[in-house]
Amino acid sequence: MKKYDYVLVGGGLYSGVFAYLAKQKGKKCLVVEKREHMGGNIYCEETEGIHVHRYGAHIFHTSNKKVWQFVNELAEFNRYTNSPVANFKGEMYNMPFNMNTFSKMWGISTPAEAKAKIEEQKASVTGEPRNLEEQAISLVGRDIYEKLVKGYTEKQWGRDCKDLPAFIIKRLPVRFTYDNNYFNDLYQGIPIGGYNVIIEKLFEGCDVEMGADYLENKEYYDGLGERVIYTGTIDAYYGYQFGKLEYRSLRFDTQVVDTDNYQGVAVVNYTDRETPYTRIIEHKHFEFGTQPKSVITREYSVDWTEGMEPYYPVNDERNQELFLKYSALAETENHVIFGGRLGEYKYYDMDKVIESAMNRAEKELG
Repeated sequence: MKKYDYVLVGGGLYSGVFAYLAKQKGKKCLVVEKREHMGGNIYCEETEGIHVHRYGAHIFHTSNKKVWQFVNELAEFNRYTNSPVANFKGEMYNMPFNMNTFSKMWGISTPAEAKAKIEEQKASVTGEPRNLEEQAISLVGRDIYEKLVKGYTEKQWGRDCKDLPAFIIKRLPVRFTYDNNYFNDLYQGIPIGGYNVIIEKLFEGCDVEMGADYLENKEYYDGLGERVIYTGTIDAYYGYQFGKLEYRSLRFDTQVVDTDNYQGVAVVNYTDRETPYTRIIEHKHFEFGTQPKSVITREYSVDWTEGMEPYYPVNDERNQELFLKYSALAETENHVIFGGRLGEYKYYDMDKVIESAMNRAEKELG
C-alpha cells in the first residue's frame, strides 16, 4: 500500500476540484506545487485591502447549474457583471460589440441601421476568408475591425492579422441590443473575499508540498501515490520527445495608485497597436471596493519561452497535430490522469476546468 491514493501535480483549479471530491470519498491526497502558493492562476494577493488577481482578471461565469451550485457551496458570490470598455486612442467603446458600440462608432440608433452598416462593410471580403483579418471583417465590418479588433489581436498573438489563420476568430460577439454584459451565461460573479476562499476549501485536508518540482523527482513522487493527477504541460511530462508545444505568455505590471477610482471599470482593453499593453485591470471594481487607494495591473502579451508561465495554447494546426501525438501516449497510461489547461492543451474557462475535473472524478471515484 502506498502512502497516498493520489499525488496531484499542480495546485490549480483542476487538482483542487479533484482533491475535494476524492477526500469526500475518504481518499488521501498529496499536492506537489512548483509555485510558493496554491491556487494556480486564480490566486489573489491582498494589497491596500483589495483582492488583487495576480495572474490577470478571473471572472466566474457559467451556464452549468451543477458547476454553479458547486462553487456556491465553497464561497458566496457577488453580483459582478463583466462589462469591459475598449479604449482606442482615447475613444471609449462598450464591449461586447453592441448597440452602444455602434451608436458611438456611426452615430446611429436602431438595430436595422447597425445591421445595414455592417453588411455594407462586409461586402469587401469575397469568398472564403483567407486569414484573421478577412474573417473579422466578414463578421463585424471594417470600422470595428480597424479600431477594436486589429491592434488588440496583433498584440495578443505577436503577429499581423493577415498572418494569423481565420479559424482563431470563428465568431465575435455581436449584439443588436443596448446590453453591455460581456457573457451570455446564466450565472456570473466573483467570490466574496476573493478566490483564495475557494482554494482553501478545495485543498483542505490535503498534504501539500510547495516550491517542489514533480518532474525533477518523478520516481520518488510516483512511489508515494497509487495514481497521479498531472496538470502540468503534457509535452514536458514526456520529455518533449515529439517536440515542444507553443504557448503565449503574459507579463503583469501591478502598482498601487493614489486615487480611489482610476478608470471607473474593472477592465479597459487598449485596442490600438501603439499602446504596448493589451489591458488595464482595476481590481477593486470586481468587489465594488470603496478603499481610498486603488491597485491597477497593466497586462502585456508576450512570446512564451522556457521557464515562463504558459498561459494560452497556440491552437494552430501544427500544435494540434503535435498535441495529438502526446495525447495518444497519455491514453496508454494506467497510473497517470492528465487534466486542466496544460495537461489537455486547451484554453479553458474556469467553469469548464471544474466541469472537466468533476467528470473525471465521477468516472474515477464512482
